[in-house]
Amino acid sequence: MKNEKLKHRMVSKKIRLVDASGNPVANRQVTLKQTNHQFLFGSGLFDVIQVANGLGSPERLAVLEDRLQKFLDIFNFATLPFYWGRFEPERGKPQTKLLQAAARWLTERNVVVKGHPLCWHTVTAPWLLELSNEEILRVQLERIEREVTDFKGLVDMWDVINEVVIMPIFDKYDNGITRICKELGRVRIIKETFAKAREANPGAILLLNDFNTSINYEILIDGCLNAGVEIDAIGIQSHQHQGYWGREKLEEVLERFSVFGLPIHFTENTLTSGHLMPPEIEDLNDYQIPEWPTTPEFEERQAREVEEMYTILFEHPLVEAITSWSFSDDGAWLGAPAGFLRKDNSPKPAYDVLKRLIKQEWNTTVDTTTDDNGSVSFEGFLGEYEVIVGDKKAHFKLDRESQFEQITV
Repeated sequence: MKNEKLKHRMVSKKIRLVDASGNPVANRQVTLKQTNHQFLFGSGLFDVIQVANGLGSPERLAVLEDRLQKFLDIFNFATLPFYWGRFEPERGKPQTKLLQAAARWLTERNVVVKGHPLCWHTVTAPWLLELSNEEILRVQLERIEREVTDFKGLVDMWDVINEVVIMPIFDKYDNGITRICKELGRVRIIKETFAKAREANPGAILLLNDFNTSINYEILIDGCLNAGVEIDAIGIQSHQHQGYWGREKLEEVLERFSVFGLPIHFTENTLTSGHLMPPEIEDLNDYQIPEWPTTPEFEERQAREVEEMYTILFEHPLVEAITSWSFSDDGAWLGAPAGFLRKDNSPKPAYDVLKRLIKQEWNTTVDTTTDDNGSVSFEGFLGEYEVIVGDKKAHFKLDRESQFEQITV
């Protein structure tokens, strides 16, 4: 056992190896090697849209392909953008095919894809303002049905509705979604959007997502559950442009949101490798500067913070996913140096830290020998494995569903 705090991430299993005739593969040396985690480690990955659709110059695409390969070397989870104002800037002309190509590119490489978001008051379709509240709700629900249906099998996880705590009181600019949230109330709009997403894809994993980690979010979740909303996971944003939360706050947030007994996803995590945003900035979007450089000193700080934060989250039994919002500094939100790669695609220390954790410390490889019956027992991290016997390979899953499996090699 590597770490007692990770016991919930591991399971024991017995496998029996047989050949094509059903005879036991007895007294043979075998390697059991983990190839993928059940836990979801990922990032926002909007660049994949360009690569999957061949958009851009050959030089630019080569840069992006190199970046995506570095992503695939560590991660198994990606978030794609479904901001309504960009996905369907002109009513009736959604960018479905572009996003389907991106999602397909990822799923073909064994990456789980999440869509973000189906309903949000920011970056929403500007043409909603031409409609009545009744029409806005109708087209919003139609939009959810369309996207969830069109992407079923490619995207089976969704941030259904985003930042509802602030949604009805958002006053930066007028928008259709704030209008209907003000009229319907928070719980009702969540109930409507979740019901439509569930109807379109009953097997999808549906998240409620927010940056507000105060008691207001707890009250909202409690209200939704009491109203019968089937929330599959609680999404917690952790944009830490103004400084790392630290162990104490992380553990306090985890303790409060664990009360619901639901899976927790850290959906949008940011830790910069540059200077910190001034503490007096209330809305992070208000901090716009010409250049926000990464520096060696702050890259070391970022690496330490990433290691501690990911370790705390991975050790918590209810956390199932961690998404860094920016994989690369190139195109990162607010221009912050929040990626694991610099703008030239060179890895920062934080990248190396995560690679060590995910691919070595939190990974299982076992060299052993089958018994007279062709059987071996082992303990490993939950996920996907390959068994190697000589020049033959076979694949299996290590999960909590079955403690025994017969495998033909």
